[in-house]
Order: sequence, then C-alpha cells, then structure tokens
Amino acid sequence: MKLLAFETSTEACSVALAIDGEFVERFEIAPRRHAELALPWADALLAEAGIARSQIDAIAVGRGPGAFTGVRLAIAIAQGVALGLDRPVIPVSTLAALALPAAHVHAGMPVFAAIDARMGELYVAAYRWNDDALHALCDEALTTTDRVVLDGGGWHGVGTGFAAQDGALATRWATSLAGVQPGALPHAADVARLALRAGGGVAAELVEPAYLRNNVALTLVEQQALRDSRK
Repeated sequence: MKLLAFETSTEACSVALAIDGEFVERFEIAPRRHAELALPWADALLAEAGIARSQIDAIAVGRGPGAFTGVRLAIAIAQGVALGLDRPVIPVSTLAALALPAAHVHAGMPVFAAIDARMGELYVAAYRWNDDALHALCDEALTTTDRVVLDGGGWHGVGTGFAAQDGALATRWATSLAGVQPGALPHAADVARLALRAGGGVAAELVEPAYLRNNVALTLVEQQALRDSRK
C-alpha cells in the first residue's frame, strides 16, 4: 500500500510517504511555515520515490488536537489531495501519533501524551502498546495540570505539555514517571504507521478535526492551501 501522510498540528511540520511498509519523512520545527512546506515536501517525497500522485492509495492526516491553524491546515491539505485523486482519508489522533514511539519502546507500560494547548491548558491522552497494537487508556481531553491524575507508577510522559509552565506536570508527577520526553513532537511517519494499522478510511468531506475547543473559521492561508492541494 502507498500512503501519503501529513502532520501539522504543532510547531513541527512533517510529511511522510509509506510504500509497502517502508517509510520516508521530512520533518522540521517550523512555526508559521507549515502551509509553505507541506505540499512541496509531499511532491518531493513522491518524486524521490518515483511515484505519481495517482499511485497513492490513501491519504493519512493527523487530525489533532493541536494548534487551531495547524490542525485545520492538515485537514484542508489532506482533503484537497484526496478529493483531487478520489482517494479515502484516514484520520489519526495527533496524541496517538505522539505516543506511539514511546509506547512501542516501552511495550506494556502506560504512556501519557500531553501537548501544550497554551492558556495554561493541555491536550492529553494515555496509551499502552499491547498485543502488537496501540490501545487508548482514556479519551482525549483538554485539561489543566492540576486536574491530571497518573495512577500508579511506570508512566512515560511525552510531549510539550511536560515542558509547559516550567515543567509543572513532570514535577507534580515525578514519582509516577519512569521517563519524560518534553521535547517530543508528533511525526507524520507515525501518523502513517497508525493509519496503515487502522486501514479503511473515509470520504474526504467526512474528515473532522479534533479541536477540543470551539471551532475556528478557515483562514485565508488555509483556503489557499486547500486550493493548491487540488491542483
């Protein structure tokens, strides 16, 4: 299966191409440059692999939660490419993609993924890798540091939520955490890995972003990205 994946929900921008179980990715911490980079990177990856857009079987996208503009941009790009090719879109939780590497390395142990949502809030979810699959231990939520509860020990924390507020989350739960990666960011390659396991997909127009806050309007930059993706 050939799959193209986009993840722009945080300050990191990444695009990945999966070809029969092999993954290539472009990744950069590039705030405010996601719209500039995502589609050219996708075309470059396809060119390097010698694959035309028409050979792609599906589009995967990190659906958030994350920054409003980044989440909406990724959805708009994925929808535009998918509509132009008449391909399905496989939406993937950005928090699940963030948790995947640590969960896989520490199989059987709980992983708490937290993204800094600004304004003193966090986007959070918990996962565990068991039986060769990533399992959610709770629903995604928008919360605050003082409302997070990590029962027991052996947790692995990942994401910018652990760097927010001078590391308040890591400090509060230091005795429950076996390890913390406050600089971890979601990667499109992990979006692709989860999408391949999920399979299927939905029609592009049915893809919904996960904001966990009130929806915001499509910006002019995002509208242009959507138009460009359909070319």
